[in-house]
Amino acid sequence: MLSDSKAFSGFAVNDLQKANEFYGRVLGLNVSESHGLLRLHLAGGSTVLVYPKPNHSPATFTILNFPVANVDAAVDELTKRGVRFEIYDEGSLIAWFKDPAGNILSVLEER
Repeated sequence: MLSDSKAFSGFAVNDLQKANEFYGRVLGLNVSESHGLLRLHLAGGSTVLVYPKPNHSPATFTILNFPVANVDAAVDELTKRGVRFEIYDEGSLIAWFKDPAGNILSVLEER
């Protein structure tokens, strides 16, 4: 029944404007906002819906993973942009950080 549906994922935040700033300016993603919703337009044509939820509780799992060629370089660049990493061991293949709503994200090295 749904095999031809172009499904997409979504997650909640407590402040849509902060999310727009973080995902658009800090992470450099292509974002659009309409009807009180934020859309993250990811490489490869995927879209993620970000919606406001006043009583939001952050996810306790990684909601978005960003594959990168070099984790160390990605961590350095994102740190310069103000991202604070929660877990990162130098030379590790993955590093976790949070968005302004406390949701967990990662950069992970593709090999």
